[in-house]
Amino acid sequence: MSKPAGGAHRAALRHTSTAPFWLDRPERPDPLPRLTADTAADLVVVGGGYTGLWTALLAKRRDPDRDVLVLEAATCGHAASGRNGGFCSPSLTHGLANGATRWPDEIDTLQRLGNANLDAFERDLEAHGVDCGFARTGKVSVAATAWQADALRAAAALGERHGEKSRLLDRAELRDWVDSPMWTAGLWQPDYALLDPARLVWGLRDACLAQGVRIAEHTEVTALDARRADRGGRVRLTTPYAEVTARRVALATNIYPPLLRRLGLSMVPVYDFALTTAPLTPDQLAAVGWTGAHGITDAGNQFHYLRKTADNRILWGGYDAIYPFGGRVDEALTQRPATFDTLAEQFAATFPALADVPFSHAWGGVIDSTTRFCMFAGTAAAGRIGYAL
Repeated sequence: MSKPAGGAHRAALRHTSTAPFWLDRPERPDPLPRLTADTAADLVVVGGGYTGLWTALLAKRRDPDRDVLVLEAATCGHAASGRNGGFCSPSLTHGLANGATRWPDEIDTLQRLGNANLDAFERDLEAHGVDCGFARTGKVSVAATAWQADALRAAAALGERHGEKSRLLDRAELRDWVDSPMWTAGLWQPDYALLDPARLVWGLRDACLAQGVRIAEHTEVTALDARRADRGGRVRLTTPYAEVTARRVALATNIYPPLLRRLGLSMVPVYDFALTTAPLTPDQLAAVGWTGAHGITDAGNQFHYLRKTADNRILWGGYDAIYPFGGRVDEALTQRPATFDTLAEQFAATFPALADVPFSHAWGGVIDSTTRFCMFAGTAAAGRIGYAL
């Protein structure tokens, strides 16, 4: 990727906030009280992100009388659920290509289940009144090199074999979707959605509370004792000010310290980073040919993702994926000036017409990555503890 001269791009970073854009809003809910008295529950969910909150909501749907308690170490959506790009894919396997490589005999079933899951996802939002701007906008993948264009053609061919809709775009057609001197070809995929990540997690939190789920924030679970669970006893969870006993436990802790020792070798922390611009005018967006609502990703191994927000900012993230020495998980690592500098430089090269636009926010977040590049799930303690990470 060519670079603008003189480091002029750094001026765009002069006034950035370090807060994640999605979380930096006046409508952010006040924290819920921490747990300070011993209690018991039928189901304790550890982690108040998407996985944890949706687990609690589904558990209540299946049995409205079930006592469900969510324990969140910070606030719901503080971590990955409130810091991501807001892309919503129908894939359960981190993309068709990854799934077809790892589970070739099951990929058609996985594709069908993924599409059904996205439909159910949308129905849940409507049923619970979660207003997170969910829209099936589609996505364009773009290529900057010949090998990336070859990869898009291979993705289109694979999609055709497995029923995934897509359409290849040559350079002239791509300009109808986005116009950059960097990109020479594209792949339009209609079955993608965009949403507001923070409004999704806050909406799920509200839906849980409305269904009678108890939620304690600023309540870190520091230990889990399942020694009696195999004999029909309860699982015991320790927090700073109280102990909790539960018939069943669901772990939805992402990359944070695993409460089951076996999980520590199953994933590593990877830090991802993003910028958002100041709000853009319609003329500025027209200057780069981006008048639609679709999201965009590029086909590089170190790929970028970009999308527009409700107030017409461009969120520009990705490229660097940083593994910290020793697998350290630390909020301090979510600020990395070297990566923000790289992203700003690449943005100016990709959209020269927007090179003078300032960035409003620069942030990072940590995600759990596995050798399969997708979620994994399982159980322990004779089925009394489940996890999805």
